[in-house]
Amino acid sequence: MNAPVALIAEDEPLLAQALAEELGRLWPELQLAAIVGDGASAVEQALAKRPAVCFFDIRMPGLTGLEAAQALAEEWPEGRAFPLLVFVTAYDQYALRAFEAQAVDYLVKPWETARLAACVQRLKTRLAGAANETDGRAQALEQTLMQLRALLGTQAPPAPAPMPRLQVIQASAGALVHMVPIDEILYFEAADKYLRVVTAEREHLIRLALRELLPQLDPQQFWQVHRGLVVRATAIASARRDESGKVFLTLRGRPERLTASRLYAHLFKGQ
Repeated sequence: MNAPVALIAEDEPLLAQALAEELGRLWPELQLAAIVGDGASAVEQALAKRPAVCFFDIRMPGLTGLEAAQALAEEWPEGRAFPLLVFVTAYDQYALRAFEAQAVDYLVKPWETARLAACVQRLKTRLAGAANETDGRAQALEQTLMQLRALLGTQAPPAPAPMPRLQVIQASAGALVHMVPIDEILYFEAADKYLRVVTAEREHLIRLALRELLPQLDPQQFWQVHRGLVVRATAIASARRDESGKVFLTLRGRPERLTASRLYAHLFKGQ
């Protein structure tokens, strides 16, 4: 059996090095593939190295630990065993209860050696008992997706009051400002530092992060189907699932086909 491989994503170098050293003492056969300090690099290196275990700090520059895990789940190759995830967090008890409810392992900074040792033992047990068959890998990935869906909805306590719903998007084009009614928008797509705002007739670019836009949209009308894509539910004409679990969407009034990731495929179960 090959030695297990791990990846550490932690933006505090001293903590990252301390975790690497303690893992070396507690789990000598574990091979450390990489230590990175931001979420985007964590996803890139995990896809390249294919580790068995990922230690993701929750609060990292760019993508958070949960967002990095989400991106990894969306891009992970079909048929390969998805890594076991351990989140490293300084979150309050509200967030810790969320992790515990989803049976996701986590470490609280500063962690105690006994707690890390218990985590290592659980990881060893899960790796030793992991099924090699495709069905077993698929079941493990689906369980991870279910956990991530729940955790992405519990990253912070509920806001005391909902934000007002957007009625119109103001999209600048030079000296001109296009007033785009929200009822005409088919989907929003993240594009670098911008959002594409797509209607049946045309596209606009606005300088707004998707995470800032989402609280202002009606979740019954607009469905997030990918970490970078939100689609009006009534604009979806059909959804086709492939063997990897991804779902391809055909829209009314647009020629392109959009992709819903595995993480959001549960929205399209049919009746």
